[in-house]
Amino acid sequence: MTATLVLDGTRIHDIASFYAEVERVFMAGVDWPLGHSLDALDDLLYGGFGALDGDAPATLEWLDFERNRQVLGIEATRAMLQAKLDPDGPYDRARIRRQLDALEAGTGQTFFDIVLEIVAGHPNIALVPR
Repeated sequence: MTATLVLDGTRIHDIASFYAEVERVFMAGVDWPLGHSLDALDDLLYGGFGALDGDAPATLEWLDFERNRQVLGIEATRAMLQAKLDPDGPYDRARIRRQLDALEAGTGQTFFDIVLEIVAGHPNIALVPR
């Protein structure tokens, strides 16, 4: 049987609220929080804890999809990348700068684009934009 999960995009206003909604949907009944990183999201989608049962089929309905494309688009991505440019931070600033330059040139991925790429990397999850 295919599980159906509903990501309520009306609850998503920025990257932090995206992760909060992912936790609400995927981590119900789990007593530890999901890390707020794209790697953690990818790990979550492999299943084995929370709402996903390993690689069992699942349908992910994403409500308010097109508005979320905008909310998690260029501005949110720019802010996320700029925050990673902190000289005392653990990130590869040269790589982050290249990502930021590509974003500004219109050739880089937005946070939303990356999320869609991650979901697409899990063929057992059918994304249904609403």
